[in-house]
Amino acid sequence: MLNRLNDREREHLALVKELPCSVCDRSGPSEAHHVKQGHQYTAVALCESCHRGALMGLHGQRRMWAIKKMDELAALNVTVRRLMGN
Repeated sequence: MLNRLNDREREHLALVKELPCSVCDRSGPSEAHHVKQGHQYTAVALCESCHRGALMGLHGQRRMWAIKKMDELAALNVTVRRLMGN
């Protein structure tokens, strides 16, 4: 499946990447982690460490996630809440 983004999806992802990390609150820019690949509106704002870090990251041992007692849906909730200005 080719992942061709439309203008609204690109704009949404750009806004997500401006947010602080939804797990550790490190200020942006962040990376956009997709809860489900190809679903642009389920992107979560994550710093590099919480996203790809070997110890702390989602794609590693998830230690920061465990410390914060978070999963992907909880982090997505934080991202959406911030996008809505709450």
